[in-house]
Amino acid sequence: MCGRFSITTPPDAMRDLFAWLDEPDFPPRYNIAPSQPVPIVIREQDGQGGSRRRFLLVRWGLVPSWTKEMPQSILINARAETIAEKPSFRGAFRHHRALMPADGFYEWKSQGAGPKQPFFIRRRDRKPFAMAAVWDIWMPAGGSELDSCAIVTTEANETLKAVHHRMPVILDEKDWDLWLDPGATEKELLALLRPAPDDLMEAIPVSTRINRVANDDPSLQERALAEAEPERARAPKKRAEDTRQMGLF
Repeated sequence: MCGRFSITTPPDAMRDLFAWLDEPDFPPRYNIAPSQPVPIVIREQDGQGGSRRRFLLVRWGLVPSWTKEMPQSILINARAETIAEKPSFRGAFRHHRALMPADGFYEWKSQGAGPKQPFFIRRRDRKPFAMAAVWDIWMPAGGSELDSCAIVTTEANETLKAVHHRMPVILDEKDWDLWLDPGATEKELLALLRPAPDDLMEAIPVSTRINRVANDDPSLQERALAEAEPERARAPKKRAEDTRQMGLF
């Protein structure tokens, strides 16, 4: 699953990349958590037969439009393998798809009975990217409407599976328009929901300070020097200092 991510690229640079019409101003966020407001990019008809990309701030944690009450569990991830069938997501998948801008996301590696080791996962070239997302509009009885979203996840690629078995769907820039296209077929859309290329991302071990939502600063993304990277976990322990390294996100 994907339970935390970050957006630190300046708004103007994000606007240039995603080509949205709006000019929002938002601060860098290093530790975005479920139920918090997050930006997504949607496609909107312009009234002249064309369309344009728009910036929309929504709640991370999908509330399906048809539900009568706020779900007890927060639907932050939608599995690519079942998104077209699951009642919670199939309507949003058909009609409300979005891009979720990010600079990186976090995942936690289980280490037996010990505490989990967090990793910051980013592109090797440090560029921002778009995670596939779905969103919906919920109108509670007697209340104001709520826009909310979920990140689409798939199986991890070879680079990241040592950390976790799932990862967000990271859309290639050439596929952004197709993902947002209301006329795209289910077959075309499902073909986009695949793991990222093995050489696109890297996993950096970071401090457990990321576990606390209140922590939100650049140091969260600094390499934890006392920790080993995932590949090292597969190497046998030969020296005394190896015992200080984590076993292998």
